Amino acid sequence: MTDSPALPSPPLPPGCTERALTADDLDAAYFVYSSAQLEDSGVIALERADIEADWSRPSMDLAADTRGVLRDGRLVGAVEVARRGTRAEGAVHPHARGHGVGSWLAAWAESRSLALGSGSVGQTVPRGSAGHRLLAARGYRDGWTSWVLELPPGATVPDRALPDGYSLRNATSDADRHGAHEVIETAFGEWSDRTGETYDEWAAGTVRRPGFEDWNLRVAVLGDEVVGACFTVVDERACGFVDQVAVAREHRGRGLAQALLADGFAGAAAHGAVRSELSTDSRTGALDLYRRVGMRVAATWVHLVHDHHDEPLSR
Repeated sequence: MTDSPALPSPPLPPGCTERALTADDLDAAYFVYSSAQLEDSGVIALERADIEADWSRPSMDLAADTRGVLRDGRLVGAVEVARRGTRAEGAVHPHARGHGVGSWLAAWAESRSLALGSGSVGQTVPRGSAGHRLLAARGYRDGWTSWVLELPPGATVPDRALPDGYSLRNATSDADRHGAHEVIETAFGEWSDRTGETYDEWAAGTVRRPGFEDWNLRVAVLGDEVVGACFTVVDERACGFVDQVAVAREHRGRGLAQALLADGFAGAAAHGAVRSELSTDSRTGALDLYRRVGMRVAATWVHLVHDHHDEPLSR
């Protein structure tokens, strides 16, 4: 952490108070985030378990890294800063918008990110949403584009035969789980602006995520070497969502990614999923791959970035 001074913040709207979030705020925070997503995009793209998993990460300090805004004792806005100050997640309940709550939360996130020593902070929001307009008005620049893709009703990703010597299995052993983390982190680390995760940070959102079952994490192996991994969940909408899929560079071009994707969606369907979705972004170059296996874009999000060196001296 640096000794950078806190940035000035706009005043809270009349009648509002602020404080750090606590574990007891989990349900209220989920209500704020989900209500905002539903208003802005027509779908709820997170679960209560996602917030619980994020708050359980070893690096997350709720007292220092989160803030909630309350009106009449009820949470109406929330924000959290994570990944060493590079990422923020914030939302305002639709009924509380238009009074400055979002501006206060954004300013707090920028100040917290700066205090953590990060040169910038970014947030991913639905394109054209209230959050998009607010952050753009604050001078945030475009970072990257993200897409939620879905399979049309009744469609499946075509099976892809594995090359000789390769097989798929549940990642039940510590070796397989650590191998999956290494493959995912190495592959995702090819994105120049991504901050890496330790095993414990990654595990909080995967193998230690509330409700985790062995089938959620599948690995492709060659002998006993993990060369690919796929993490899939069935969410509260009965949607099978492939959250992470990666193949080690030296094993690409052999159909492993498609085999893992088909396997992940099939596993979700066997556990009650009636829809199939995943997300990707413009840093990966994978959009055309998913389109080729029959997926289509269902929603578009944008990642906006605030560079602290552009911060004005006053607001």
